Amino acid sequence: MKPSRLGHRLSRDTDDRLQPGTACRDRLPPAGCEGPSDCLPRRGLARTPSTRIVADLPTIRTLRLVLRPFSAADAPDVQRLAGAPEVAGATLNIPHPYEDGMAEAWIATLAPAFTNLDMAAFAIALPDGRLIGAISLRLEPRHRRAELGYWIGVPFWGHGYATEAAQAIVEYGFQTLALNRIHATHLLRNPASGKVMDKIGMRYEGIHRQHVWKDGQFEDLVRYAILRGDQRSAAT
Repeated sequence: MKPSRLGHRLSRDTDDRLQPGTACRDRLPPAGCEGPSDCLPRRGLARTPSTRIVADLPTIRTLRLVLRPFSAADAPDVQRLAGAPEVAGATLNIPHPYEDGMAEAWIATLAPAFTNLDMAAFAIALPDGRLIGAISLRLEPRHRRAELGYWIGVPFWGHGYATEAAQAIVEYGFQTLALNRIHATHLLRNPASGKVMDKIGMRYEGIHRQHVWKDGQFEDLVRYAILRGDQRSAAT
């Protein structure tokens, strides 16, 4: 199945607010790399200290969305949207209730996480600035792979925003970060998330039976994945 082609452009964020440290700290390079500073290609993640906020984390613009780095000002919207029981219940790691201070603490981890090549997390916003969700790639640079994760606030369900954002982030992962594989999972009882994965060209890989413990019971996880070669094949 061909993934939908959602045009977007990348623009550097030149906001001078945080000072990331040396990227790739304590990471082992993949085969063929000369050292930790080469754990991702030159077009990939930041490798040197910078006075800019996560130097190479871009703002990505799709047809209807702006995917950008989070800021502290997003905390009230994150708490309100992610704190909905419908969102927490359909995801693995979002707590409920979502207490005061949790959003601020989570946002504060995102710049260091990108600097250390652990995760690239983006706020999903509308062109008018309203925050509607989040999307991320949890990075494993040594294997050139990442896990895709996302959530959309309940008031914005049913508009295809998750699909549009996921397509853009998958393209960013392959084209800019030079990843080879991106995978994702969803709870078996949340098939809507699986439809997003299917629409962006991911392939069903199977079910992990009773793989996680959530809300007092074991849950099955469904896994999807897409390879760099799959995307090239779909484009031809």
